[in-house]
Amino acid sequence: MSAVLTQTVTADELFDMPDDGNRYELVKGELRMAPPPGEEHGKITMNLAAPLHQYVKRQKLGVVYAAETGFKLESAPNTVRAPDIAFVRTERAESTLRYLSGSPDLVVETLSPTDRISEVEEKVAAWLAGGARLVWVVSPKLHAITVYRSLTEIATLTERDTLDGGDVVPGFQMNVAEIFAQ
Repeated sequence: MSAVLTQTVTADELFDMPDDGNRYELVKGELRMAPPPGEEHGKITMNLAAPLHQYVKRQKLGVVYAAETGFKLESAPNTVRAPDIAFVRTERAESTLRYLSGSPDLVVETLSPTDRISEVEEKVAAWLAGGARLVWVVSPKLHAITVYRSLTEIATLTERDTLDGGDVVPGFQMNVAEIFAQ
């Protein structure tokens, strides 16, 4: 769950804010603060991020970004989101000192106990509207991954299934059970 702060903020103002130990995203000019995720969230996210990063690097497909990397999805008012894991194809990768423009090609959101379903759905819709071609929502509680190619093309994978990068991360496959392994 994130707290909404009342002041209107731009992407540049968000970037220039002093570090106060909190995590923020910007949604249509509204600053949203979220508590840092817990241990389980971090472990599960890394169980997926590390193999994805190694695969992408070995295949020279693009760049995998860690949590807290901001992507500017909208302007006037600004929306800046930070997924738990992001992948951007080589031909779209840019080097910037500020936020990357548009959605990554692949977005991974790992659910936290404080996440509200409505907020997760809002994020998925924003990522897809911003150009993401694939969104994986990882549920530690259910040991499942919901795969979105669009708001109507949705699949749920369990520990018996294999997660596949499809045409977004060609050739990447991982047993879902490995992501939730202790």
